Amino acid sequence: MNAALRAVVRTGSYYGMDVYGIYRGYAGMLENDFSQLSPRSVNHILQKGGTFLKSVRSLEFKEKEHRIKAIENLKARKITGLIGIGGDGTFAGLTRLSEEAEITCVGIPGTIDNDIAGTEYTIGFDTACNTVIDAVDKIRDTALSHNRVFFIEVMGRDSGLIAEQAALASGALMAIVPGRPTAVEDIKKKLDRGAKNKKTSSIIIVSEGAEIPAYKLREEFSLKYPEYESKLTILGHLQRGGSPSRFDRNMASRMGYHAVDFILDGCSDGMVSVINNEILFKPFGTTEQKTHEDLLKLIDILST
Repeated sequence: MNAALRAVVRTGSYYGMDVYGIYRGYAGMLENDFSQLSPRSVNHILQKGGTFLKSVRSLEFKEKEHRIKAIENLKARKITGLIGIGGDGTFAGLTRLSEEAEITCVGIPGTIDNDIAGTEYTIGFDTACNTVIDAVDKIRDTALSHNRVFFIEVMGRDSGLIAEQAALASGALMAIVPGRPTAVEDIKKKLDRGAKNKKTSSIIIVSEGAEIPAYKLREEFSLKYPEYESKLTILGHLQRGGSPSRFDRNMASRMGYHAVDFILDGCSDGMVSVINNEILFKPFGTTEQKTHEDLLKLIDILST
């Protein structure tokens, strides 16, 4: 997100705009926590994870009586364009402001789960996948040495894309994702197939949104097939931090630049979208979903 913020500030300044940062998102908008930003305000943030503006959830902002105060704070600074980085909640807030304040609003998709419809990519996804892959590579050293089965839980509440991408890149045995129920018998079949091909390590990556949680899946597997020694690793918030990847930095910079460009063109109530590496403007509420079948089939074929 810092790379996108840097691009927004410097692009806006280049075009002669007064650029303000709002700390802590909609909560800061309600509390009048604004700061005017210059190109020098965003020095040396490109390589840092997270966001220097901070981010919190604001339940108050959902109520119109509170949003009136936020709109007054925006208008007091003569702000006519607003760019928000986040997911569906952030975009819902932008839609309300666009309607109620007649402010030009553009969203930049930022969620490590890559779960926003209408764009092939969201800020943070590549870095999160690289973090998972690095962890899996380290865990595999133990799996190879001790011939164990490892269940590794990764983030992805409603999306299995981190699990799928990391499984393919790390050579995992399986990716277990939301919307595709997997029983311990299915895992045993995969292990048997691998054993026939003299496979000596087994990594199973489970999305946190899978029908059966990773800890429960591992417990059921261990009880039914005690001949396999199995372990559970939950990567947790490790996936949300760290220095962003080259791809994330560059894509976020492009998205930040184009968000300002869309504001200048009068585009509103929509988001910056990436389709086939091209930056497009798409209205909020776009419903195109990401597909999984080809990737899951590829993981199945290459993992044996």
